[in-house]
Amino acid sequence: MSVTPESVQQLLSSDDYGDRLRGVNQLRELDPAIAFEMIQPATNDPNVRVRYAAVSQVSSLGEQDRQVALELLRDRLLNDPEADVKAAAADSLGALHLTEAYPELEQIYQESSEWLVKFSILAALGELGDLRAFDLLKQGLSASTELEQTAAISALGELGDPRAVSLLIPFATNPDWQIRYRVVQALHRLGTSEAQTTLEQLTRDEVVQVAQEAKNSLSTM
Repeated sequence: MSVTPESVQQLLSSDDYGDRLRGVNQLRELDPAIAFEMIQPATNDPNVRVRYAAVSQVSSLGEQDRQVALELLRDRLLNDPEADVKAAAADSLGALHLTEAYPELEQIYQESSEWLVKFSILAALGELGDLRAFDLLKQGLSASTELEQTAAISALGELGDPRAVSLLIPFATNPDWQIRYRVVQALHRLGTSEAQTTLEQLTRDEVVQVAQEAKNSLSTM
């Protein structure tokens, strides 16, 4: 059975949340302009799984109208009661590079007690590439979970501000090799002489993956 706007709308209008969820997923098979119009009400669906799926998909459909996407995602980031929907909104804002939402991302990072929301915001800030995020990412390096710290390290690399190098160097000796691995990738992106010195040290890391990544990084600097 072929997927049409009419068949998808029938699913989206169903009283059964499973049908509505299928409808959101089938929007991928429609023209993006049509799909973006149809997905908008689903971002405010009463069922959390439907909202999550819709908000996540705005990351690919939002280019159809960036202003509308900004308003939808900003609303879910600020007002959704569920942490995973807030996190999906942050992810989509980052994917669409909607720097206009930076103040709200910072606000929710400071207010939220949910590690998933904080993690997603830190990761989104790297994609946004907005230098206003530097101080917030610096704060993220002191987060209570290693996942948040890892996201902050990666995001500082993506941001490209050379001030990050001195903040990242202490993590080059972190006991968690996955954090050291992320440090290698971030320092490679930042590319300063100080970063290069630390990468040379990391070529002798006891974990093969870290040492090899450091060698690969140096070979392309």
